[in-house]
Amino acid sequence: MYIEELLKNAESILLNEQLWIDIGEGVLKIVFVLLLAGVVVKIIKAVVRKAFAIRMKAPMRFSERRQNTLLKLVENVVAYVIYFAAIIAVLSAIGIEVTGLLAGAGVLGLAVGFGAQNLVRDIITGFFIIFEDQFSVGDYVQIGTAQGIVQEIGLRTTKIQGINGEIHIHPNGTIVEVVNYSLNNSVAIIDVSIAYEVDIPKAEELIRVFLSQLPQKYELLVKEPELLGVQNLAASEVVLRIMAETKPLQHWAAARIIRRDLKIFMDEHGIEIPYPKMVMYQKETGSVDSGIGDPVKTIDKGKI
Repeated sequence: MYIEELLKNAESILLNEQLWIDIGEGVLKIVFVLLLAGVVVKIIKAVVRKAFAIRMKAPMRFSERRQNTLLKLVENVVAYVIYFAAIIAVLSAIGIEVTGLLAGAGVLGLAVGFGAQNLVRDIITGFFIIFEDQFSVGDYVQIGTAQGIVQEIGLRTTKIQGINGEIHIHPNGTIVEVVNYSLNNSVAIIDVSIAYEVDIPKAEELIRVFLSQLPQKYELLVKEPELLGVQNLAASEVVLRIMAETKPLQHWAAARIIRRDLKIFMDEHGIEIPYPKMVMYQKETGSVDSGIGDPVKTIDKGKI
């Protein structure tokens, strides 16, 4: 009897035409709200990008790095607000009383706040990172052991892309110390080795002439590189040091370019670069053996 009654109730529910109409209307409302929210997010993001592009053309404008950071932040906030409104609309569409839910949100938020102190700290720290312009999207920074380019600064986390493509995600509240390499010009340090047999004053004069021609060739150099002089007297070489001021983060490229061009320049002007050599001694036939021997020739190690 109980099973038969249960089957009859189930049949009456499944065959209830009004029930299926209500379910269909609810599903259509949910799909419509979600699609509308997605379209509105895309439209507002496009408007925001257009507004920032116009702002960059104004006389009083943000720097490019500052613009990229604020643009990402505004897009995230827009998405959060619209999707939150969409969730409220979906709850209303399925018959949940939203007014009472919002009234209790204040008390619930207070309770959650005590248990989510790290989340609150992340958001507050993220706000001050952006407000104080500590670093921006596109900057090359070091946070802890992570080093790379800032991809995104959110309200809660910061994403950094490393040199090998890896993504480091840092909660903003854990960011204690930041090294920003993009705010000021960079400095390239190049050490050049020459042989002891080379006339050092003459070599220095030629290298200065070479350095004076570089700013016209390469835009990444801020000014003419400077030859600081003899940096070290090693066992088989004299080390000269060059310092070149470059645009931010261009010091690695500048160092490679200067080394390449300087090698070609030194070869053209006969400035010898030291390399390993081997000295061989032999005794002359019939001579008195002094135990030392007479030097006969010097042979390049690479030719042996």
